[in-house]
Amino acid sequence: MSKESSPPKVPSTMEYERRLEAAAKFILEKEAKSPPDCREFGVTATLKPHQVEGVSWLIQKYLLGVNVVLGDEMGLGKTLQAISFLSYLKFHQGLPGPFLVLCPLSVTDGWVSEINRFTPNLEVLRYVGDKYCRRDMRKSMYDHVKKSSKGHLLPFDVLLTTYDIALVDQDFLSQIPWHYAIIDEAQRLKNPNSVLYNVLLDQFLIPRRLLITGTPIQNNLTELWALMHFCMPLVFGALDQFLVAFKETGEGLSGLDVSNDKETYKSLKFILGAFMLRRTKSLLIESGNLVLPPLTELTVMVPLVSLQKKIYTSILRKELPGLLALSSGGSNHTSLQNIVIQLRKACSHPYLFPGIEPEPFEEGEHLVQASGKLFVLDQLLKRLHDIGHRVLLFSQMTSTLDILQDFMELRRYSYERLDGSVRAEERFAAIKNFSAKSERGLDSEVDASNAFVFMISTRAGGVGLNLVAADTVIFYEQDWNPQVDKQALQRAHRIGQISHVLSINLVTEHSVEEVILRRAERKLQLSHNVVGDNMEEKDEDRGDLRSLVFGLQRFDPEEIHSEESDNLKMVEISSLAEKVVAIRQNVEPDKEARKFKIDSSDTLRGNLSSACLDSELDEASYLSWVEKLKKASRSSKDEKIIELGNRKNLSEERNLRIEAARKKAEEKKLASWEAHGYRSLSVEEPIFPDDVDSSSDAGSVNFVFGDCTNPSTVSHEPAIIFSCVDDSGNWGRGGMFDALSKLSNTVPDAYHRASEFKDLHLGDLHLIKIDDSYDQQNTEESKPLWVAVAVTQSYNPRRKVPRSSISIPDLESCLAKASFSASQKSASLHMPRIGYQDGSDRSQWYTVERLLHKYSSIFAVKIFVYYYRRSP
Repeated sequence: MSKESSPPKVPSTMEYERRLEAAAKFILEKEAKSPPDCREFGVTATLKPHQVEGVSWLIQKYLLGVNVVLGDEMGLGKTLQAISFLSYLKFHQGLPGPFLVLCPLSVTDGWVSEINRFTPNLEVLRYVGDKYCRRDMRKSMYDHVKKSSKGHLLPFDVLLTTYDIALVDQDFLSQIPWHYAIIDEAQRLKNPNSVLYNVLLDQFLIPRRLLITGTPIQNNLTELWALMHFCMPLVFGALDQFLVAFKETGEGLSGLDVSNDKETYKSLKFILGAFMLRRTKSLLIESGNLVLPPLTELTVMVPLVSLQKKIYTSILRKELPGLLALSSGGSNHTSLQNIVIQLRKACSHPYLFPGIEPEPFEEGEHLVQASGKLFVLDQLLKRLHDIGHRVLLFSQMTSTLDILQDFMELRRYSYERLDGSVRAEERFAAIKNFSAKSERGLDSEVDASNAFVFMISTRAGGVGLNLVAADTVIFYEQDWNPQVDKQALQRAHRIGQISHVLSINLVTEHSVEEVILRRAERKLQLSHNVVGDNMEEKDEDRGDLRSLVFGLQRFDPEEIHSEESDNLKMVEISSLAEKVVAIRQNVEPDKEARKFKIDSSDTLRGNLSSACLDSELDEASYLSWVEKLKKASRSSKDEKIIELGNRKNLSEERNLRIEAARKKAEEKKLASWEAHGYRSLSVEEPIFPDDVDSSSDAGSVNFVFGDCTNPSTVSHEPAIIFSCVDDSGNWGRGGMFDALSKLSNTVPDAYHRASEFKDLHLGDLHLIKIDDSYDQQNTEESKPLWVAVAVTQSYNPRRKVPRSSISIPDLESCLAKASFSASQKSASLHMPRIGYQDGSDRSQWYTVERLLHKYSSIFAVKIFVYYYRRSP
């Protein structure tokens, strides 16, 4: 039967499409001029052929009065093309500027670096920082213009700022008549109803503009129209007109037969060709215009270990009503999404669920053995470290990064970390630290401070970063959108990379992750569209999630998992790691990009296929699987209760004996203290508020210059000074020790007395009240002051280095006690930067900063961290 033809387009729609085609034809018919010599307008870099072509294209479109999209694939040097074009405008066209560049905060440092390096004649101002810093910059601009002989020249050619600051300071920035504006990572403008979109379009004076994005199309036609309309509002008109004209193309690209609308498809592709330049690495390599090292993509199928299997099965049991309701259409979108999220956490690591990690919380092999993925990662990193490779490790959830960070500490690997919570200064320092060492390579015996692994949350670090120092990319978790992972991979496989790049995607087999993988493969195969990226209508999301849950039947709830089967799996996993490293080492230099799947069944397959997806949509087989899950749940419930009961009986008697011995020792100690008149200053365990929310906005962590032993310079409230010590009983010299002794002799005296009465234990916090005499130089009434001495380091004279490094668990305990004490006393907390040393990998500082934010929020206290301003 022939397919019913689409309804004819109304005349207004045909007129709209003809108008677009006429505009595109006019633009495309203009002959391109000879390629420019970028050295003539101050570009010091040697541009690659495709970059010269890109600059030439931008010049041509500028001279025609057309605003465009530079949509090259990630890693092809869009930033260099853009700044070369700005240099052309300044020094060839003679435009005085100013030029505006908007970009994410994470890439501002990269923009400044490239402008200074490749177009040194352009003056760039990085307009970021807090409101006081920006106020000072505005005042400086005003003073410069006022003193300028011409009366209107600003003290920069390019002003570089972020989207958020553009909104916050729009009253100032929108008054400047910008000769040209560049919006980097312009996917931020794909929502035409967003505040940023409308403020830039309606308030800012930017008639000439360029959008830069490596993913010009990700979801639907509305987003495509938003970008094109932002460039040329009068040409692309209203959204309704665009959707009516090209709706069939969007539907075709969502999975229907594209051939039904070939003419409409060709028309859209022709129109976009006039306003968008899109090149991919694969096409440039095929044409000989680009040479890049090969890229090998491996999907490693990882088994669940017994603990993961139990948690995964438990989640499915709990969600049985929702799974049953799915077949009748009664299950809502939110509940399905929650099921999938919980199952994904079980696949990543069981400790993502509270109460699973054994107490007391200590680093150990249990962390690795609890997750099949982490065991694979452990084996891979050991081998990669031994042969000198550098690794980018991507995770979707920042909570997973916390576990991975604990793992790095356990294995003593040096690392950097980047996620949304890392401040800009630390972010730039981490990138520089990781990239600066690429020439020296990695030699653990020579320089243990070299960052071996760069851990990144996919959404925070997948945009705009250049991390070619790494030659191995590992995805511990997949992003929901395969384009995000694809973009993250380009952080390493891009211009500047000189080594073969290996991408390893860790996927838990027979689980929800495998279903997500198949979906991603299908989406990425939809490549025959307007620019080479997948397109799918938003209303497909609900159906896609429903079919994803249908795919859960890949999991067999009756499969038996035990410690013995785990041991067998560990052998299989070690074999997997050997295969991966063998591929890493044996790739031929001129080999083309390849894709493989590797799993524990001792197979290596090329060119992954998702043909099996259709079977997952079989509702009858899904219902059969649900029934199977119900039976498995009933049979295992009694066994679980008996097992837990036996374990409880065995431990009760032992716990009673330990508790009796502890009470006896405590009574003896207190009697000795009373006899000698000693009173402990150690703070009791904190009382946490009932509505704990460590992610709330209560409290704050502030970074200041100065001396933390003089808190009155930054706050006018009661204060607690926080300092770390060891458990030796010997007060140290220099630094904080001298500063606290100078503040009051009470501090070292209290420390010595605590040691004398054996009251110094790791994790203890001694809160010492300082009398008012310390602040006699101040004329104002002094505020109460305490010193919190945190015992976070052990001391053993038999060790090569007697004093240990700071114990993070003990530091966390002390920070919790100090924050609780500060909240009780309505005081602020003041401390030096703990765990940070210049030239180190700063990995410990990432952990400390995370803890500071956590407890400042829980107890709603202000924490001040002091940078010490050294004399030049």
